[in-house]
Amino acid sequence: MKRIAVDGLPDDPLAAAGVFHQHWLAHVEDVLGKGEDVMLQVGSTNHTHREWRLSIVAGLARKHAPQRINMVAGEGDAVDATETYLARAPGITGQYLET
Repeated sequence: MKRIAVDGLPDDPLAAAGVFHQHWLAHVEDVLGKGEDVMLQVGSTNHTHREWRLSIVAGLARKHAPQRINMVAGEGDAVDATETYLARAPGITGQYLET
């Protein structure tokens, strides 16, 4: 499973979704298209970002099945533990998880 740390996202949820689409989406789809599973790591934020994040990861999971993709918000040991869990859980894809 490849971890992609997504950074540089604005605080505004609409702007953050736009930056993700403009600067990250092609790279993520390229990795999935090469047959790798992906865990996107994003920073923790407030509830206003939940919908666009969930929509992105669910759409990518549908489009690139059987490759798996999940998005995890947070940093540190909790993200590492979540990555270890996801790597061993082949049925989990399209999820947005907050640590």
